[in-house]
Amino acid sequence: MHITQLNRECLLHLFSFLDKNSRKSLAKTCHKLLEVFQDPLLWSLLNFHSPVELKKDNFLLGPALKYLSICWYSERVKVCNIEDWMKNSFQKDFCNRHENTVTDFLLEVCNRCPNLLSLTLSGCGHVTDDCILLLLKNCPNLRTLKLENCVRITDQTLEAATLYGSSLQTLHVDFCRNITQTGLERVREKCPSVTLRAERSANMIPDNKPGKKLMLEKASRKLVQL
Repeated sequence: MHITQLNRECLLHLFSFLDKNSRKSLAKTCHKLLEVFQDPLLWSLLNFHSPVELKKDNFLLGPALKYLSICWYSERVKVCNIEDWMKNSFQKDFCNRHENTVTDFLLEVCNRCPNLLSLTLSGCGHVTDDCILLLLKNCPNLRTLKLENCVRITDQTLEAATLYGSSLQTLHVDFCRNITQTGLERVREKCPSVTLRAERSANMIPDNKPGKKLMLEKASRKLVQL
């Protein structure tokens, strides 16, 4: 039996075991498999492991998306996490090449995936509070928001969660150095039913461009913390 002789349900089941690249390659072989590739039922879950993957055409974004994960575990993340005022020209150039990649992608999610239930971001150092605010507004069914090592996230995201995260059940802001204890306490007060976790976040040294006299002191404190 040839693969194209299988019914739609069987083909969808088969595609569900393949990664994004394999699905795309199979879809190029004939019109019937392309239709399977384009079936929204196939794209309720998306996992990405670097910003580069977000620019590929081997997936579909749409209302069927329920679970999204963008986790960048790389030494390069350390460059993104350096405070802007401390970056040298090489580091700035590196960041400029992908600075808006994740944010632009999440804006597309806001516009096209209103039924999103879960979002996990790790190592996304250029994602801002404004981006998460829009996502909370446009994805009212979001139940799980997990942010890890997202250094530009501040208490404004926590405030947005209290205002627009009516469906939130789980909120993690781990290793987000610009989160404060005050912001965490406000979430606990406003949303007592939300499972809140903030590993290390409120105890990390936040971004704050120091005066000349404090620059060396802060740099040394960061080294000790590492």
